[in-house]
Amino acid sequence: MQMSEQREIKADPATVYGALLDPEVLKFCVPGAQEVTGNPDEGYTATVVQKVGPVKATFTGQVTMSDMVENEKLTITGEGKGGAAGFAKGGAVVTLSAIEGGTLLAYDVEAKVGGKLAQLGSRLIDGFAKKMADEFFTRLVTHLEGPQEPPEGEPEGEKKGWLGRLTGRS
Repeated sequence: MQMSEQREIKADPATVYGALLDPEVLKFCVPGAQEVTGNPDEGYTATVVQKVGPVKATFTGQVTMSDMVENEKLTITGEGKGGAAGFAKGGAVVTLSAIEGGTLLAYDVEAKVGGKLAQLGSRLIDGFAKKMADEFFTRLVTHLEGPQEPPEGEPEGEKKGWLGRLTGRS
């Protein structure tokens, strides 16, 4: 499974690059992360709990950073084992470009799964992988820029589901 995406972040490339190397920021950004320890030189160890379709697993794995060009580019590679659920491995090439008002972050992701997870089917896995990558980078933007304001006309704390918006009920 492969995908590419880009995000504009209202922070300079050095700040974004530093955030991508910080284990606490990584823990905040990785959905389901229970623990992330380590450093860019020796790699990181991570524990992540995820539910993919009917399969819920705790993955333990290693994350390494390579091809690092300070404030410009890095490659993130990870591999995790989820016991009977199987394994997941993949990588992302992340490039940072200075733009007016911040940084353009572009990423190319490749992911593979095996074991019970692979039996779920490629559509489910591809959708899950896209959701995970999207959530990671959304959380990174939130960490660097702060929470987004609620949309106009939707007071905080009064969020409605799609049915409530359709029927006008809460």
